[in-house]
Amino acid sequence: MTLEQTDLQRTEIFKVLSDINRLRIIRVLHHAQREMTCGEIGEKLNISKSTVSYHFKMLRQVGLTNTRRASQSKYLSLNDHTFNNFLPGFLDSL
Repeated sequence: MTLEQTDLQRTEIFKVLSDINRLRIIRVLHHAQREMTCGEIGEKLNISKSTVSYHFKMLRQVGLTNTRRASQSKYLSLNDHTFNNFLPGFLDSL
């Protein structure tokens, strides 16, 4: 990946992180240290499952989260690789 590509990806990550609900979702996942469903996160943050799902889509598109499907549930987790490469130390600040 070239420096320009890295800068472009970092810019997209910062755009996605500019939303307070997405930051709150990342904080919940980081502190939970486990996969969580949209419903679990929605309950913790008092936001609807569909709203959480929308924000997860945005987070996933820039590589900040991973999604695993099991039956009809989506299990979400942080993508530590992306955080370590593009935002080292960010999770520790939450």
